[in-house]
Amino acid sequence: MSKEEPLSIENLMKKPQVQNVISNINQELVERRAHSPKKCEVFSSPYIVLQEDPHYRFSVDKQARQELPSIIDNRVQVVVGIESPEASLKEQYCKKRNVGIVFSGGPAPGGHNVIAGIYDAAKQANSQSKIYGFLLGPDGIIENEAVELTESLVDAYKNLGGFSMIKTGRTKIDTEQKMALSKETCKKLQLNALVIVGGDDSNTNAAFLAQDMFEDGVQVIGVPKTIDGDIQVRDENGNVLCAMSFGFHTAARAFANEISNLCTDSTSDVKYWHICKVMGRVASHLALEVALQTHANITLVGEDLADYVDQKRIDKATQAGTIDYTAYGMTLRHLSRVLCEGIVRRAAVGKNYGVIVIPEGVLEFINEIQVFIIKLNAIIAEYNEVHDTDFHSDFPLLADKLEYLRKLARRSREDSSFTIWNTRDDDLFDDIPAFFREGLLTERDSHGNFQFSQVETDKVIMGLVKDYLKTLKEKGAYKIGIERSYYRKTLERGGLDPDHFGPVIFENYGDSKFLLVRASIMSVRRLKQALIKGGAIKEDEKIPGPVEKIFKKSVPKFNTQVHFYGYDGRGSDPTKFDCIYTYNLGLTVFSLIANGATGQMAAIKNLEKDFSMWEPIGIPIAPLMHLEERKGKLALVLEKSVVDTSSPAFRVAEAFRDKWLGAVPQDDEYRRPGPIRFAGKSEEDRPITLVLNALGKS
Repeated sequence: MSKEEPLSIENLMKKPQVQNVISNINQELVERRAHSPKKCEVFSSPYIVLQEDPHYRFSVDKQARQELPSIIDNRVQVVVGIESPEASLKEQYCKKRNVGIVFSGGPAPGGHNVIAGIYDAAKQANSQSKIYGFLLGPDGIIENEAVELTESLVDAYKNLGGFSMIKTGRTKIDTEQKMALSKETCKKLQLNALVIVGGDDSNTNAAFLAQDMFEDGVQVIGVPKTIDGDIQVRDENGNVLCAMSFGFHTAARAFANEISNLCTDSTSDVKYWHICKVMGRVASHLALEVALQTHANITLVGEDLADYVDQKRIDKATQAGTIDYTAYGMTLRHLSRVLCEGIVRRAAVGKNYGVIVIPEGVLEFINEIQVFIIKLNAIIAEYNEVHDTDFHSDFPLLADKLEYLRKLARRSREDSSFTIWNTRDDDLFDDIPAFFREGLLTERDSHGNFQFSQVETDKVIMGLVKDYLKTLKEKGAYKIGIERSYYRKTLERGGLDPDHFGPVIFENYGDSKFLLVRASIMSVRRLKQALIKGGAIKEDEKIPGPVEKIFKKSVPKFNTQVHFYGYDGRGSDPTKFDCIYTYNLGLTVFSLIANGATGQMAAIKNLEKDFSMWEPIGIPIAPLMHLEERKGKLALVLEKSVVDTSSPAFRVAEAFRDKWLGAVPQDDEYRRPGPIRFAGKSEEDRPITLVLNALGKS
């Protein structure tokens, strides 16, 4: 039989099958581009009008009323479909328009479908309308860098992730010059409306643009985008108007799938604790959703830590007739103890492995860290003022800075009126890893603020955990449980009687499935002493090999693998939920524009319910704004939404916390969310967080 000669690379590359296999246009891409997201029922009507809903009220900030007078009295507007409008309304709805769209801030899956929804609705109303995409974010508006969007371009990116069609940027239009240039761009393009797709800062910017462009007749509409899920809108009575920003579901599912894979790996290799840090600097929504999606063994929710109350401290202070304000809020030391408790409990049933989920911004919820930052800022500022010099120049080394703080602590013991830095502050500060102490004492930014984004959250927390586990190991409190059947088999194979050695070695030799070596046996030397004292061996005898083998298996090693989930999730192709959500947001945007609205945020009410109950609305942005410190001074901003620890979703996760820890002699109950699927009956129709919150209110 003759041997076949391989094709030359030139001939191989000519084969259509080869071109098909390596093409960047695969079947998944073809199906995504071809899919038409379903539309809310109201959009099946040929024309749309807006109806104000007076039931929703907002507590308006005085500063917002002063700075945004033209849009501060906006009301919630409900999108309503009609069949036969009056001639004037029909003419207004169908007139030719020029609309500009800009992406602002980090990417979020689904953004392209916002554009698709606006494009389709605008062209359906009037085929002569033009849709412009500003390139590279707000810089595109300032510099008049725009491209007219075409059907082929929109279709090429429909249902795909990223903001690749027109790119994005983080520039803010926050000066008179930038505003003037932006107005000039709108004038040159003869824009009727400008759409800002972004997060809280971007929608804040949209409100100011709406105010400044009000007299020019340029409408400005915002769209809630952020994978962190921290844009959620309620009125002053707690009524939910926007349950979640777009992109959150996709990012959570992308993270959850990867973390689920680590859950599988941990039960396979049985030697690693996977530490998974997920995006979410100010809020822990992603961490909570990932916990619900995966049933990871331990999940930290920053808002829960902030609500922590140390009852023992309170009781002690009450008995002493004082108030201990440090009893409110979780400390770093206590947090490390909580994590260690879970790790030790799992080890006791033979599980010296697992998965921990940590939100990126968890340290911002640790009370002592916030207190340290405030105190250190004050100490540094006061030093500079009193000495007319620079603290960091006078104390260039960390050791110098720490010695200065110790002097302050000693001063507090001698002078009761000096309270800015006391002995307890100094003790707690010493508990913090050296690299983090150095970080807290580095130079502030130009506004005197500590730069939290530069902190390696997982390194800070796990450093404390490792230190305390070492202490527990030395005390004999951290041990790996030995399965009884394995112990018996090992000793019997070595010709030894398990019942002869068992009561001497283990503290729970009764009927426990997993046996724990006695706390007093912390080394081979201590093991021999215990065996001699218990009469299991004589002084001149060596420890039997099988017994020593069992002991060594009980000695834990804490091995970790650290992972960060952020950019991969925000760049993922959107879930079906986000595809549908964002397309309908785009349709809502055009409905607001066609009816003359400005200073509104497009939203879908009842997002947490079945699709048939979704209700497109416009939410006034200005009444949502309040004063907050930004860059060292007060500014009007849109408030970020954090996890509500009284919500059904959080309470369910809390109720399952111990079960998901899995500190029992049976398999862990990890959940497999699977990869993001664009089709199929098994694909979930909304985030679990929203499902539980809806069920909790039904």
